[in-house]
Amino acid sequence: MNIGKTKATVSWQKINHGSNVFEAGNAAQFHTGDWRSEKPAFHADKCKQCMLCFPVCPDSSILVDDKGAVSGINFDFCKGCLVCVKACPFGAITKEEM
Repeated sequence: MNIGKTKATVSWQKINHGSNVFEAGNAAQFHTGDWRSEKPAFHADKCKQCMLCFPVCPDSSILVDDKGAVSGINFDFCKGCLVCVKACPFGAITKEEM
């Protein structure tokens, strides 16, 4: 590969390792909720327990109790994508500014 008039002479074998991955990643180990600029607000009085919000949350932040009912949002992991707001047909999850 030519870049301008120079030619790359370093092979991939001689490049220093950037990092080593010793086990599979797990988002449960990292609290990433402080990335958001907006957040969902859960309104239990409007929730019909349709569970449409739970499967669409990419961060598994929708809390479900032992009976399988939505009970809130885990803000330690919620990044504020607001997909749950779009998924809820009853207005039980709304957008709030931070």
